[in-house]
Amino acid sequence: MKKFFLCVLILLLTAGGALWLWLRSSPFGRPMSPQRLARIKASPNWNGGAFSRVEPAEIITAQSHDGLLKAWWKFFTAEYPDLTPSRPLPSKKTDLKALPANRDALVWMGHSSFFLKLNGKNILADPVFCGYASPVPFIGRAFPGTDVYAPGDLPEIDVLVISHEHWDHLDYKTLSALRPKIRNVVCGLGLGEYFEMWGFDPKIIHEGDWHEAFDFDGLTVHLLPAQHYAQRLFKRDQTLCASFAFITPQRRVYYTGDSGWAKHVKEIGEKFGPFDLVIAENGQYNDDWRHIHMFPEQTARAAAELWHAKSLLPVHSGKFALARHPWYEPFERLASALDGTGVRLLTPVIGEAVHLDEPERAFAPWWRVCK
Repeated sequence: MKKFFLCVLILLLTAGGALWLWLRSSPFGRPMSPQRLARIKASPNWNGGAFSRVEPAEIITAQSHDGLLKAWWKFFTAEYPDLTPSRPLPSKKTDLKALPANRDALVWMGHSSFFLKLNGKNILADPVFCGYASPVPFIGRAFPGTDVYAPGDLPEIDVLVISHEHWDHLDYKTLSALRPKIRNVVCGLGLGEYFEMWGFDPKIIHEGDWHEAFDFDGLTVHLLPAQHYAQRLFKRDQTLCASFAFITPQRRVYYTGDSGWAKHVKEIGEKFGPFDLVIAENGQYNDDWRHIHMFPEQTARAAAELWHAKSLLPVHSGKFALARHPWYEPFERLASALDGTGVRLLTPVIGEAVHLDEPERAFAPWWRVCK
């Protein structure tokens, strides 16, 4: 009996040690340097040990009378129809290195990853090419057919933007492989610690607070608010979530990042709109997350009434099932909500190039054949 308990103890200690080492591995980041922490604490958005949201809001709001614990249990155990496609999703693989430098273009890479060419500059946002959206490969797997691009397919990146530290937006494997190609990084306060740990030159990391701007020879990147939350492991809101406006002499583009509805939605439209293109969160919503994600109808309203967008590309959908709505529902609801607004809905398949000087080009509802 003593041998049995000794074996169990050894196994538990070994497992605990392995877990401790894993949680201290590179993908999870490291504690902030004193210099970075001092800058974070000097931010007007830092409040008593964490970053504040645009407006005070609960992260998770249990809708049932059974309470938050039962709501989580239902989320993870109940049966939900059509969470994943019935067949591989259609895609195209555009040669990103061959896109003409003098023609603004957009390539959606699934979920919130996209490649944007503006005024000859190559912009990459929230790239996740590892095949899953979690710390482990068996949780949050990408839909079949959606992993079209690998780091080797990308050209030199003039500006990489990261909206926040969640696993479906900040991927260690992807960024480590892309590191030699990235000339500049723009991110919210605190996120620079990840990049320095992962071997990026601190000189190329432009880490800012809300309403700061960074100029790159004909391209200005404005780091703007987002109503979301940050969490990589245990502590919450130690880094700053952001959205971005990309401004050139010819074009105005806005990327929402992940965000719920708050006063910044209107303020950004008033200050930077009208936008030629809005790349907007449209997926992974839930009634219990209504303060930190927008529903398709809210995205449509903001694009039409507040951002005065000419075109809208929906993102944060089409690759991972992180919420419990049918995988195709965000596209259907947004298309319906935009009907009659005058906002052009862009729905390319993953990897398909969209040239921004083609305002009459139409897109087929490709998701309907994959239900």
